[in-house]
Amino acid sequence: MSRRFLLLVGLLSLPALAIAQERGNPFLPDATAPAASGNEADRTVPTGDPDTTEATAPTGPVLDVQFPQDSAIPGQALSLRLTVLVPTFMPSPPQWPAFEAPNLLVRLPERATSPTSRSINGESWSGVTRHYRLTPLGPGAFSIPAQALRVTWSDPDTGAARQSTVTTPAISFRGVIPEGAEGLDPFIAANNLTLTQEIDGEPDAMRPGDSLTRTIVAQVQGVAPMVLPGLTPAQDIAGLAAYPDDPVLSQTEDRGEIGGRRSERVVYVAEGGGQGALPEVRLDWYDIDAGEVATARLPAVDVHIDGPPAQAVERRDPTEIALYVGASLLGLGALALLLRRLVPTLRAVVRRRRHEYLASEAFAWRALMRAVSAGDHGELRPALDLWASRFDGPDPRRDVGVQSALLALGANRYGGETQAADPWRAVGQSLAQARRQRGTHKEAALPPLNPGGSPV
Repeated sequence: MSRRFLLLVGLLSLPALAIAQERGNPFLPDATAPAASGNEADRTVPTGDPDTTEATAPTGPVLDVQFPQDSAIPGQALSLRLTVLVPTFMPSPPQWPAFEAPNLLVRLPERATSPTSRSINGESWSGVTRHYRLTPLGPGAFSIPAQALRVTWSDPDTGAARQSTVTTPAISFRGVIPEGAEGLDPFIAANNLTLTQEIDGEPDAMRPGDSLTRTIVAQVQGVAPMVLPGLTPAQDIAGLAAYPDDPVLSQTEDRGEIGGRRSERVVYVAEGGGQGALPEVRLDWYDIDAGEVATARLPAVDVHIDGPPAQAVERRDPTEIALYVGASLLGLGALALLLRRLVPTLRAVVRRRRHEYLASEAFAWRALMRAVSAGDHGELRPALDLWASRFDGPDPRRDVGVQSALLALGANRYGGETQAADPWRAVGQSLAQARRQRGTHKEAALPPLNPGGSPV
């Protein structure tokens, strides 16, 4: 297989390789995959023109690094171009480094990867160029260490795929604040910056319950919108509550120039009478084209709310609330521990008190009164006997009134006699009377032992 034929195949495949690298080919080999055929030793190729003499003619991949600038205004991009050249062609795209570093934005512009070819030692080498845009996001020194770049290329003698690793040199640059812009906080450098606002509602004729929407938009050119700060200032109008939406950022790119916008929307709801103004918006920025600090402004918005003032709600310090919550939790924990120790004792007291109550005269009296109220003949005698056993005094069953009432109740039930009064009521009254006269009861006289006989 001739070298001229391999070179022709490589040149024809370069556009497809560049497109695959740009779009992200899922079938690309991993950077750590083993070589299809022998590995070459890692090499570091200095930046500059890859053309060499016959005595130093390279036999493997060559890396050309172009980084002409060493400083930039924060927010402005530096151009970095890497070009990988091989004597034949690359069957798969190179494994490019990422160049990530703190406080550094690394982007690939449109059509960042493209095929190329160069003459080295009188031979035409094919290659691929990758364009990076490195943007420092603040002032200070930036340093990117050497990065490995894996290249898969075709061997000119056998046509087999080989893998080699070339190494980029360390890259250093600075973010520099231009003179006169040292006091900007935050620092924003752009080719153009404008502020616009839209008011939806009637801010000068509001009533409690009405709403007002303020939308603020910042448009920038020459810098990414991510560097823009919050735009909506806080307001302190009594009776007006603010409900902000999340900010919306959108980025654009036109012929390599980056730009975009940041939009913030806040809905204000009137809760009570009051008046004041939504503060003006002011944003200082550095105009790169004019080389000086400029200011973008939006006017304040006057607000008037008819009606009585809203009642002020005391706002507590979050730290104070946290202390209250912590103290409450500790108190609840101590109370739980105390109850855990006291519950068995309390249960024993409750059981003893219940046992004493069930064995008391009061319990027996209530059971007797329930039987009387229900007119329950079956429960009357057992309840009367239980109460009498616990009665503090002479046996109430021998009370004349109680006996008379019980006889009347029996006559009404078994004798068929009709009583003018309710016999159950009479029983209850006699029992209550006997209980009130505790200790003064008169028992019924016992019949003589020898009826009709002479007294002894």
